Amino acid sequence: MSHTAEATIKEINGISVYYEWHPSSPGAKTVVLLHGFLSSTFSFRKLVPLLCKDYNVLNIDVPPFGKSGKTKKFLYSYKNIAATMIALLDELGIKNPVLAGHSMGGQYVLNMIALQPHLATKAVLFCSSSYLEPPGRLLSFGSQLPFFHLAVKRWLVRSGGVKKNLKLVVHDQSLIDEDMLRGYMQPFLDKQMFHGLGRLIHDREGELRPEALHKIITPCLLIWGEHDRVVPLAVGNRLHGDLKNSELVVLENTGHLVPEERPEEVCRLMKEFIERQEP
Repeated sequence: MSHTAEATIKEINGISVYYEWHPSSPGAKTVVLLHGFLSSTFSFRKLVPLLCKDYNVLNIDVPPFGKSGKTKKFLYSYKNIAATMIALLDELGIKNPVLAGHSMGGQYVLNMIALQPHLATKAVLFCSSSYLEPPGRLLSFGSQLPFFHLAVKRWLVRSGGVKKNLKLVVHDQSLIDEDMLRGYMQPFLDKQMFHGLGRLIHDREGELRPEALHKIITPCLLIWGEHDRVVPLAVGNRLHGDLKNSELVVLENTGHLVPEERPEEVCRLMKEFIERQEP
């Protein structure tokens, strides 16, 4: 975090939301960053210092991840999380931001602009999660059992833990160092996270249908990794077709973790997109 950044936790819509506010020059536009599944504000650590040169940056831990709340009383549906993020922007007096989301964070952004079509001037979607169906009935039922959070924890350990998952999301394996491992491991050290995760798995509804995507009018920039193994490029092509006011940029030799793997290129693409005058 830069020395001028403010880290704050606010109660919004019945849950505590942690965010980092990085102010730029007076009158600068604001970019709002929403991370993906099993991640935190850490995933934008390389992008934030670059964006700060030209924009205010609001980097949020989306519940139940990072330092945000993990209460089991909160409804972790896309729609309710989107409404909570909108309420946070209202609380902070942020008008006409640029919304940017990575992976599941992209689906939150799409839900926000579907709920409030004039909320954002533009949106940037990094390898956005799209077209997922809701969890099946068995998983939905299982997630309500008292020890489900332990099953989630066991599944994460069995899947190879943080290092194996990073190898899946990063194309250039040499980027995986101790800093990166520590940062992505951090959310898992809080056992309450697994309770929130169980609720999220239960509450998650299906992602926006094509007919809802067709109605989105906000200009959208889609940035995809050529070798994304989590949300493949085919999904990006489909999303580009369904979002009528969108453009798609594919980064070569890049995996799913676009802001981590290509921060300079991502910042340049975002800046060009943000500054471009729409007809």
